[in-house]
Amino acid sequence: MMRDAQPLVDALREPETVLSLDGAGWTNLISIARAESLIGSLAHRLANIEVPEQVGPILKDAIQATDLARQQALWEADCARRALAPLNSKVVLMKGTAYVAADLDAGVGRSIGDLDIMVAQDSLPAVEEALLDAGWEWVKPDPYDDQYYREHMHELPPLIHRERDRMIDVHHTTLPLTAKPTPNPQAMLDAAVKLDSGLYVMSPADMLLHSVAHLFADGDLAGGLRNLWDIDRLVRQFSEADEEFWTVLSVRARLHQLEPHLARALRLAFRLYDTPVYKYRAGHTKFTDYLYIRRLLARDGWGREARKFTRQAFYIRSHWLRMPPLMLARHLWTKWRKG
Repeated sequence: MMRDAQPLVDALREPETVLSLDGAGWTNLISIARAESLIGSLAHRLANIEVPEQVGPILKDAIQATDLARQQALWEADCARRALAPLNSKVVLMKGTAYVAADLDAGVGRSIGDLDIMVAQDSLPAVEEALLDAGWEWVKPDPYDDQYYREHMHELPPLIHRERDRMIDVHHTTLPLTAKPTPNPQAMLDAAVKLDSGLYVMSPADMLLHSVAHLFADGDLAGGLRNLWDIDRLVRQFSEADEEFWTVLSVRARLHQLEPHLARALRLAFRLYDTPVYKYRAGHTKFTDYLYIRRLLARDGWGREARKFTRQAFYIRSHWLRMPPLMLARHLWTKWRKG
């Protein structure tokens, strides 16, 4: 049995590595890819590789499933566009939906869950009202959760459509208001690129930095291999398309206070996916980078989470990043009392 998710990383980086797998190895690889929401990406990467007869239908199904998810994501984005069109506000798509809407390499085979959008903070009341009128309703009706989101988070409480059962997260910035880095949301909105649909996506540098912030400055690295794969795909496509990309990226990273997070992301992307980052001074590998890699690879051959202590440490870290100690203690105590 595979000890961790390294074989999945190897297969994404160099698809030919799967040629040495036996039956058990394929079972482990597919289990890990599904657990990490990378089965669609893996299937596309192996499209030109001769795979065992039993594996072919699995990969074909994965491609069909992600193609359907792509269509659903674009449809949901258009539903939001129509609901918000009377406001004449800039609506910026984020994460997976942005990748597929902009036809980026990062969207190929990517699993997509909720619809994430970003709007100006002063338009939040109107956006909220318009979405409620169009059939969305609150997922978290609890008063404490509602207040917590509105006072401290970077988004409204999540909404779900009563008929389509699809969730939308409405952001007004990219990190919790209590986090230490303070990205500039107005700069992101100003630089956003308009699509033919009338919706927007972030500029290339901001899109990459949002992925970096989401992975390294906000969460516990759950699903981190997929997010780091996003970073690899974005870096490759944007740097090949624009020779000034690295210069702009450096300036925007400083503006959004994400320079150390970007440097770590590029170091880890290079180490795991051989991402070409030589034009950005990410620095030498640090000891803590190995801890991040250990967390990112924490899956066994069954696709189950492994390395419990490491995962717990990063879970604690994620809360520490989000809020000051006293506020964190009060928040955890309140959540514990509420069960």
